Amino acid sequence: MKSLIKTALAGALILGASIAAQAETTIKVTLQLPATHSLGKNWIAFKEIIEKESGGDLKLQLFPSAQLYKDKQVPEAVGSGAIEAGSAFLGRFAGSVPAVEIINLPFFFRDEAHLRAAVANGSTMRNILDAAVVKETGAKVLWWQAFGRNVYLNKGKPIRTPADLKGKKVRTYGKVLGWTVEALGGAPTLMSGSKQFLAYQQGAVDVGMTGASAVKSRKLYEVMDNMTLSYDSAIEFVAVMNNDFFNSLSAKNQAIITKAAAIVEKQLRDEVYGGEAAVVKEVAGKINVVELTAEERAVWVEATKSVVDKFANERGEVAVKAIEAAKGL
Repeated sequence: MKSLIKTALAGALILGASIAAQAETTIKVTLQLPATHSLGKNWIAFKEIIEKESGGDLKLQLFPSAQLYKDKQVPEAVGSGAIEAGSAFLGRFAGSVPAVEIINLPFFFRDEAHLRAAVANGSTMRNILDAAVVKETGAKVLWWQAFGRNVYLNKGKPIRTPADLKGKKVRTYGKVLGWTVEALGGAPTLMSGSKQFLAYQQGAVDVGMTGASAVKSRKLYEVMDNMTLSYDSAIEFVAVMNNDFFNSLSAKNQAIITKAAAIVEKQLRDEVYGGEAAVVKEVAGKINVVELTAEERAVWVEATKSVVDKFANERGEVAVKAIEAAKGL
């Protein structure tokens, strides 16, 4: 009899463990940057919230530094369900949704307040773009990850006007940014962020485009002399999740994820824009920082005016709607 009871208890424990294992859902996340970067810390903050709020039902496993997928592979990997979630540069979705590159239009957003309003969770522009991404790729946008504003890097004579870019080979990270470089007189070369250091070191390109935080995290100050604070466009990443996977979760866990996404999105944006000046100050001793005068900036604005019109004409109805939504703010 005791033997039967022990056997029954053992069976119950095994069954209970099996049920618990089935209830636990692991979300694997691919990230291009180190876990110590602001985007990595952003995912860790998200992980802490969802694991606590779900009582352990949701687990998150982060794979930083492009361990699993390179930036350009993320939209397909997440959209197909090869991995549950990940972060990618927003422009990587331009192949399916060309309108997302609105964020890269030069001098389109008047100031930080205008940018924040346009990309805010629930804004008309965001709703238009997020809906298009999930429809075309199968990847649900959980939140946008602020990365900062665009700067230019180079060796030798600092870049102050478009004339300083004439005939130069410039690293870009999106087609619209390529249009901007062409409008400024340069020759665009599309290149992923992880390849920057070596490309600059070997002189594969003359000029680089990136964000101030990347200058710090990727130690680009070791291979470039100058950083020009053009701040002509915004750099945004998106945290995405396979839509079918998201829909397979319980309503409770979906709500936990949605709420956590809204929290960490605001946290990161406040941190990035609030800390951008601090990052610039930190690297100033390692690289020459060039701030444009109002007169110099006006020359850049005039030189790139045609890019917005080209974007509206070539990127379709969704792009036009997004432009109008942003302009209306």
